[in-house]
Amino acid sequence: MPPWLSLVVRTAITVGLMAYAVRDVKWSEIGGQLAAGTWGWWLAGLVGSAAVQVVAGMRWAALARPLGFDRPRRFFIWRFFEGMFFNLCLPSSIGGDVIKAYRVGDSTSRRLLAGCSILADRLTGLAALGVLACTALAASRTALSWIAVTAIGTAVLAAVLGGFWIGTRCLDRILCLLPPEHAARRFIAQLLPYQERPMLLVTAVGWSFIVQMGGALVVGVMARTLGVDLGPVAWFSVVPLVALMTVLPVSIGGFGVRENAMKSLLAHYGVAEEKAIAVALLWSLSGVVIGLVGGLLFVADRKATAIHVDPA
Repeated sequence: MPPWLSLVVRTAITVGLMAYAVRDVKWSEIGGQLAAGTWGWWLAGLVGSAAVQVVAGMRWAALARPLGFDRPRRFFIWRFFEGMFFNLCLPSSIGGDVIKAYRVGDSTSRRLLAGCSILADRLTGLAALGVLACTALAASRTALSWIAVTAIGTAVLAAVLGGFWIGTRCLDRILCLLPPEHAARRFIAQLLPYQERPMLLVTAVGWSFIVQMGGALVVGVMARTLGVDLGPVAWFSVVPLVALMTVLPVSIGGFGVRENAMKSLLAHYGVAEEKAIAVALLWSLSGVVIGLVGGLLFVADRKATAIHVDPA
């Protein structure tokens, strides 16, 4: 599919999803709720959201440095915000990752390696999202005791960490299976630092819990703008699931997907459709503002990255 046609298709899907989300809702009611909201809560959530992105950039730095990207943390935080800007206009939240890899690497192989650090960053984030969502859903939608819920969360976390450990331990075995002249040998060998530092991914998962829990609480703070006051467990179960859905490369910037998901999930907690969509719009608005900050950072440091041609 040509790039222009892909953009047209995803734009149509985004518009269609937004229209579906508000099909039974009056925009005047949503507008009235937003106009009467206490916007100090939204500003507090915006500041918290920016802080969460800074922590996410620090997590990425911890995963990228062992692969040879010896840059200060502020470099990765800067590039992380740039990625937030490109997420606004590229499909889902993956488009910004491509730009981050291009901006960090100075050659094709280095950009692929940067992409691996971003993939590791994404996987640890998704792992924390999954553990948090499973634990919160068990706590909010079952009659299990806190001991049982904690046991479920611990079991899911152990499974996730075990998967990471097995994956990194298999890197040297993959190298042994590849022929000496295989082009992938050098690339996989550069990932061996993850095998040599087993606690690195564990630490990254810990950072991810801070990021994901902080992100969920931030949405809860923003929801107070409209008088929606739910407990942390509710937001820990709703926000991770919505975030997982917006990763799918369906719409532009997750618009439409986020609104439909919030309307469906918040209905379980008795939140009216109009307020659920308004909360989703406040969440989206914070992403737009932070993305525009990333755009300003990109303009401030848009010098071209040198392109090195790798030997065949």
